[in-house]
Amino acid sequence: MKRYRNYIDIITFAATLFLLIAGMIAVESASATISDLRYGSTSWLFTRHAVKVIVGLIALFVAVATDYHVYQRWTKSALLIAVFLLIVTLISGGEIKGSSRWLRFGGFGFQPSEFAKTALVFHIASLLAVKKEKVANFKRGFLPFLLWIGTVSLLVFLQPNFSTGAMILLISFVILFVSRVRIIHLISLGIVTLPVLVLFLMSAEYRLQRLLAFIQGGHFTTRNYQVAQGIIGFGNGGIFGIGPGQSKQRLFFLPESYGDFIYAIVGEEYGFLGTMAVLGAFFIIFLRGFKIAHHAPDLFGRYLAIGITLTITLYALINAAVTLGLLPTTGLPMPFVSYGGSALLFASFEIGVLLNISRQTDLHPRLIPLAEVNAPTRKSS
Repeated sequence: MKRYRNYIDIITFAATLFLLIAGMIAVESASATISDLRYGSTSWLFTRHAVKVIVGLIALFVAVATDYHVYQRWTKSALLIAVFLLIVTLISGGEIKGSSRWLRFGGFGFQPSEFAKTALVFHIASLLAVKKEKVANFKRGFLPFLLWIGTVSLLVFLQPNFSTGAMILLISFVILFVSRVRIIHLISLGIVTLPVLVLFLMSAEYRLQRLLAFIQGGHFTTRNYQVAQGIIGFGNGGIFGIGPGQSKQRLFFLPESYGDFIYAIVGEEYGFLGTMAVLGAFFIIFLRGFKIAHHAPDLFGRYLAIGITLTITLYALINAAVTLGLLPTTGLPMPFVSYGGSALLFASFEIGVLLNISRQTDLHPRLIPLAEVNAPTRKSS
């Protein structure tokens, strides 16, 4: 017998599949009423979400089957395309609620900021792998990171999309923190970034109002209406929940409850236990993701696994914190659980890449007969 490395990390895949199924169940319930009112069918939005989940699963399996090393030579090109799409979006993108965040092709909508975020994570991982110890040098090592991170973040801020831009900065900062980048350079990045964040935060009245509403806490205003209704949903759910499809908050109390605030619907219908099950699945992805990174066969795989893991789990953690009123309101979805779109597609693809990395580690060796291993060798000779 011989140890042969080719298993994906089943635990990570199972946690992701659980979240996708949980998301479909939650979206079906949360969207039924508004779907019936807008489109004349209680299942219209759910059907669209289900199709997007299927497309996401296809992207996941394609990524699992593709050697992640293939992406390394294309990370810069992909990031340049992402920057171009962000610029096009600013010029002619579809405007929703005062923000130009979408490119539309017929009936299909695409959010370039999600592509840019993924492309940036891949390129940061590639640069860290190539530069190695050189990242300690500011001009030759750290400056290229600053240029790419600054360009992507600025274009996303200008949409304006403050929450996604801030997340791009946070994810990039943490990836660099766990690499060989010097702390003094990261501190410099923070000093430069902070005034920019404050400037964009103050550039829109609604963002200031959301921040003030968060600081004021219990004072009810139109700016913290969603948070207040979400907390009511959690309160209704208690420990065990009021049951599948029984949510009261979905009946127009919680606007678009199938989107960014779907975690509140999970809490109302499945209670504290349901919310902990969802967070537990993300915690499993976090632990397994960093274990995959630790066992990755090269630096590119290591930093890519770290970046993907941080992207998925930080989004989930911040979404849950916002829904519970622990952070100011943002527009960040909960990966795999919120109503699908570009975020669901790229999150699924990223998990597929993470699983491909796990497939090339020694975490899950398979025992196969020695004759099967030697058979190709005898044939070639």
